[in-house]
Amino acid sequence: MKIYEGGRGLAGAQVTVDGAPLDPRFDVKCFSPMGFEWTYEGDGPRQLALALLCDHLGDPRRALDLTEGFMRSVVAELDNAWMLTSEEIEAALPHQA
Repeated sequence: MKIYEGGRGLAGAQVTVDGAPLDPRFDVKCFSPMGFEWTYEGDGPRQLALALLCDHLGDPRRALDLTEGFMRSVVAELDNAWMLTSEEIEAALPHQA
């Protein structure tokens, strides 16, 4: 199980996966060159949603398809400091019957 954590410090918004910096995945799509944000809907939260989903799913195309909904339902609702597990991310994704 992976653990994703986010918080704000002097260097701005920081996000880790199992203690290491989370790759913003600008190679897939650059929504926000300034990096990650959360607690609202916008480009920074969209970048975080994409990065979380790319890391969790291992499938950039599917991650990109799910980014908008995940940003609205999960990332926009995160507190200033937060933690998500891979199980929580999986539970937030739409599942085909």
